[in-house]
Amino acid sequence: MLKKKTKLQLAQEQAEAAIKRTNEKIDELGLNTGSLYGKLNAIQAQFDAIRNVPSEKRVQYEKLREVRLNWKQQADKIEADYKVAAVKNVGGGAAGVSAGVAVAALGPTAAMGVATTFGVASTGTAISTLSGAAATNAALAWLGGGALAVGGGGMAAGNAFLALAGPVGWAIAGVALLSSGLFFWKAKSEKERLEDVFTLVSKRDVKSYDLAIVELNERITRIQNESNLLDEAIKKIQSFGTDYDQMTEAQQYELGSYVNLMEASTQLLVNPIMGLLPKYTEADFNKFSFGLNSTLSAYCKKYKDLLISLSNLFYKIELDEKDLKLLTKSFKNNKKFLLAMKVAKKDFDIEIMRTVNACLKYKYLKG
Repeated sequence: MLKKKTKLQLAQEQAEAAIKRTNEKIDELGLNTGSLYGKLNAIQAQFDAIRNVPSEKRVQYEKLREVRLNWKQQADKIEADYKVAAVKNVGGGAAGVSAGVAVAALGPTAAMGVATTFGVASTGTAISTLSGAAATNAALAWLGGGALAVGGGGMAAGNAFLALAGPVGWAIAGVALLSSGLFFWKAKSEKERLEDVFTLVSKRDVKSYDLAIVELNERITRIQNESNLLDEAIKKIQSFGTDYDQMTEAQQYELGSYVNLMEASTQLLVNPIMGLLPKYTEADFNKFSFGLNSTLSAYCKKYKDLLISLSNLFYKIELDEKDLKLLTKSFKNNKKFLLAMKVAKKDFDIEIMRTVNACLKYKYLKG
């Protein structure tokens, strides 16, 4: 007779199904952004062929070329780093083989989708809360978590990815890993209380992914619409000739509108999907820690990554003192968690969880 699943197991299964649906949408986004990237390059080539374009317009679309190149380099880096991380961090055995399959399945379009999902800061415009290494880490975290959700590397691979991925990883794949070591409890009431906490985390994540899917669908639709407009623009520009000075005033005006179209389309490549960005950021942490006395400031600095990670994990989850004590005990005895977060067992105490609670309350208050 099959053992009845707990409410936590059911909630985790729902979260994994939501991650799988989100991954499918990110793959679809990648196909569309890859196509959009190609069309933007095609219209750029047409602009490059036109002589005597006013310098201000040329500067504008040259900047857009740089933004697109930055995005493509980010996508290439995400793909390469993911493969390197998998080879480096995942050992042999079934977990390693499964993770290897997941890595082999990662193609350029998936990397393009992930690059767009987590955003790439464009030249001169702070459009993303992530850039450079932070964006790559977020992407790796998503890919690691996604591999778990579709039957990838299992616990060993998940632990390896979380170790390199940072805060986003815990929000994506952390619950299964963390709760796997939680329930060595003699008291049934304590076990049930912890199950309740992590059930809430899983249910919160399901809502978050469902909203992100809506956002991904909207982005895909916008990209498809912009791609059609670019196709029409490419055909029109071909009829204008290659000398700006020989164009009619109406054609010159229309050409300027196509530069604006290129700019709007480029933003669809690099603007992040807001629903999948970390809920608690390094900027939030810096606001919290600013102005603390030297002792508290040094404490926060020492455990910065851990505090940000746990603040993401428990974002919008109400925790009282008893919850904090139970979680402290659980984390303290969870070797995978301690290894991934690079914290010694002796150093993980109740003050860490109390500080996490304080970090979150400050964010809720200050926004």
